[in-house]
Amino acid sequence: MEKYFNAVYILDSIPKLLPYLNVTFMVTGLSVLFGTLLGFILAVAKIRKGKIAKKIANGYTTALRCTPSIVLLFFTYYGIPAASQCFGIDLDNVNKALFIVITFSLQFAAAMCEVIRTAYQSVEKGQFEAAVSVGLSNIQAYKTIILPQAFVVALPNIGNSLLALIKEGALAYTIGLIDVMGKASLIVAGNYNAHALEIYIALSIIYWVISIAIEQSFLKLEKIFSKGKQFVKAV
Repeated sequence: MEKYFNAVYILDSIPKLLPYLNVTFMVTGLSVLFGTLLGFILAVAKIRKGKIAKKIANGYTTALRCTPSIVLLFFTYYGIPAASQCFGIDLDNVNKALFIVITFSLQFAAAMCEVIRTAYQSVEKGQFEAAVSVGLSNIQAYKTIILPQAFVVALPNIGNSLLALIKEGALAYTIGLIDVMGKASLIVAGNYNAHALEIYIALSIIYWVISIAIEQSFLKLEKIFSKGKQFVKAV
């Protein structure tokens, strides 16, 4: 079996890996969607004055941010089916992607909770009061004054959280979901670990391209929305 480095394997591996990006993007997209919704609810609980809801939100974010991703994944993968059996529900044949989405939605929610909370609190409260005093309703004040400015503040952290989520998604292979990382591992195993370095370099290139594309997209969005923020300040 040939063990020497051969760059040809890098080019040959990329077309084999790319089709499995669909699984990676599906898991990431669903996790972002559900995680953002839950993160928003948690952020509202922290911002409002309700003590019980605030303690629950604080406890949730602390617990999730202190739990390693792979531990949370195994806890979800083995814990949910075990708990469901107590109610006579069999989840053994459920698609593994479900547990991946649940895991990373919970984790992304903890990150987004802090992103949304800090972004909202960065906007001066006087701007809301001024908007209401000139005749805008509460909804209009939030929609036209508060949220656009908070969104600009949140953008860099949203981008960082998204990048972290995509990289953490590589853990999906540990429970048998075949995404781009899983396919790379299968190719290596099929080659009896020969040319593993080249295959993982190909995988790294794919992740680099995705990460750079996301980073540049968020930088452009930040510039676009920052113009609106400057306009609001000028007014």
